Amino acid sequence: MSTKNELLTRLDEKYAKLSKGQKRLTDYIRENYDKAAFLTAAKLGEAVGVSESTVVRFASQLGYKGYPEFQKALGELVRTKLNSIQRMEVAYGRIAQSEILATVLQSDIEKIKMTLESTDQQAFDLAVDTILNARKVYVVGIRSCAPLASFLTFYLNLICDNVVGVHTNSSSEIFEQLIRIDENDVIVGISFPRYSMRTLKALEFASNRKAKVITLTDSVHSPMNLYSSCNLIARSDMASIVDSLVAPLSVINALVVALCMKKQNEVIETLEKLEDIWDEYQVYSRDELNQVNDTVKLKYADDEKDG
Repeated sequence: MSTKNELLTRLDEKYAKLSKGQKRLTDYIRENYDKAAFLTAAKLGEAVGVSESTVVRFASQLGYKGYPEFQKALGELVRTKLNSIQRMEVAYGRIAQSEILATVLQSDIEKIKMTLESTDQQAFDLAVDTILNARKVYVVGIRSCAPLASFLTFYLNLICDNVVGVHTNSSSEIFEQLIRIDENDVIVGISFPRYSMRTLKALEFASNRKAKVITLTDSVHSPMNLYSSCNLIARSDMASIVDSLVAPLSVINALVVALCMKKQNEVIETLEKLEDIWDEYQVYSRDELNQVNDTVKLKYADDEKDG
């Protein structure tokens, strides 16, 4: 099986039959795909010296449904061809510092919109029911996905009786924690490009022991879905050194809210118990901020005065 990028393969196969203008487009893309991925059809045509309609016909000639699908293929080429630092320079190198905040936030908004448009409600409902019916819930996420796994584990602990956040410092440590997983349990695996082999192996191990497998990843084509019975998809493909995890976090938020709605009485009871415990053991007494007369003061400052 060839590992060559699909777009480059199409360019090679179609090149001989392309018009002169389309051949110029091909040559430009081969040399400047990092720039072309961020250009509109009109801007790409302007850069090469052809009309916008020529660019659109070029995309169709290559077998894409339209320019947006062609541009998506260009984005995939950038993602696989460039390292993280180069991707950041391509995406943000031409943006003034005053525009960075708005640009990044707008990109995150787009990821949430794209995630919403491709939502699989049946998969989401299945994930909720699977977690509720599990004897034990394991959660695994490595490297940049570790905060997502930690966030989900924290809130699952308020909802479910037996939740394990899998520590992931080494492969052996992962398997040691999963040694008793079986068909009564569920594992939630979180991974986005670059995909984690350790997370994939954990899901394979759990699947081999008949456990239910839920994945949160970026695509139906993600290798994480090889062993899962329930796939939650969230977009994260920001071309940058930092992957956008806003959409995945929103999906996790929705999952937590849905679980809370299913177990309202138990969650309320748990939170009431926690409030009593926090008060009894003064969990927040030394670091709580209080708003008093439009000013913020540290509670411990008053405690020290009283003492």
